[in-house]
Amino acid sequence: MLLLRIYQKWLNKHFLVVQSVQTGALMAAGDAIAQLAIEKKKLPEFDLSRTAKFGFLGTCFVGPTLTVWYRLLAKQFGTSSSTSTALKKMACDQLIFAPTFLSIFIANVNFLSGKSVQDIKQELSRTYLDILIVNWKVWPAVQLVNFYCVPLNYQVLLVQGVALFWNTYLSWKTQKKVD
Repeated sequence: MLLLRIYQKWLNKHFLVVQSVQTGALMAAGDAIAQLAIEKKKLPEFDLSRTAKFGFLGTCFVGPTLTVWYRLLAKQFGTSSSTSTALKKMACDQLIFAPTFLSIFIANVNFLSGKSVQDIKQELSRTYLDILIVNWKVWPAVQLVNFYCVPLNYQVLLVQGVALFWNTYLSWKTQKKVD
């Protein structure tokens, strides 16, 4: 209970910072899981700089972007937990935000890995559609629950909790070598 009160206090005082840091931590954890559990890397092979890049993206790009986006949705459609409001928010999230966000995210991952603009374009053409389709299999249901049941201040946290698994997939997919 004490931890929850401390979290709520920090969230109230430093909303964007808390959302950004928790997102960065969960994205770094997703990359670590991808490397250790999916790619089966041993500790000597573990790419700490890759995990740091995912954490950096979470803290400086994903967390702030999601925080602003959810506030924009709340401003546009309100904060009621009606089915109609949740459906409108989910539709905007999945049809407008997700396609744009994912392309920028993939480009950023590759940019931080030192790839050229041409390499980034090739990576986008290779991975974007697969990632977007998997996104549409996972996120509409999560977002409906999020927008229907979860207060605005906790929406990024819920999404990033679920996204621990999504981030694992994104890390694996964006780091996977071409066969």
